Amino acid sequence: MKEVAPTANLVIPKLIVGLGNPELKYNQTRHNIGFAGVDTIANIWQVSLSENRKFKAEFGAGRGPKADQIYLLKPLTYMNRSGEAIRAVVDWYKLPLTSVLIIYDDLDLPIGRLRLRLSGSAGGHNGMKSVIAHLGTQEFPRLRIGIGKPKNITTESGEPKTISHVLGKFSPTENKLMIQVLELVVDAVEFSLKQGIEKAMSLYNSRMVRETPESKALS
Repeated sequence: MKEVAPTANLVIPKLIVGLGNPELKYNQTRHNIGFAGVDTIANIWQVSLSENRKFKAEFGAGRGPKADQIYLLKPLTYMNRSGEAIRAVVDWYKLPLTSVLIIYDDLDLPIGRLRLRLSGSAGGHNGMKSVIAHLGTQEFPRLRIGIGKPKNITTESGEPKTISHVLGKFSPTENKLMIQVLELVVDAVEFSLKQGIEKAMSLYNSRMVRETPESKALS
């Protein structure tokens, strides 16, 4: 495929943010899949992440696949205050808001599915509510990672299972799928850096990581 030279019309990420909660008890939970996405990107791109008190986050600066300057961020302010750290980085580096790509979990998408968008509402996600409030706009790209809905909507006592589902960990079978999902996340982000978010949407929003009897396959 011939690479398209960046133009002013392409939306190219500069700051890639993963949403999650900082405590160890939240590690590897569904709600922290945004953190896992940034960790995977940092590992593959060999970008070192470290705590930055000024940004209230784990932060790293490095080079993307095209050797362009890229910033990675994991807010440590808890999910419902994620926007504070993002606003601090945007202001410090004077980044256009359209260059901020947010990676986070989505209940409404099945496991194995990604969804890139150029803008949109929070959709009930507390982390995104904070981001939109602090950036003052919905006009920034985001990459949602499907975590699926709980099989039973309520517990035996009638309480909603959404919170326990979101803050719970993936099953062993789901974990195997999510390894491939995170690889797909990296592919989608790298493609976005080369040819823009919109073209990445057309290519990756239709893909699905599926479980097969022999292995896990990508359709």
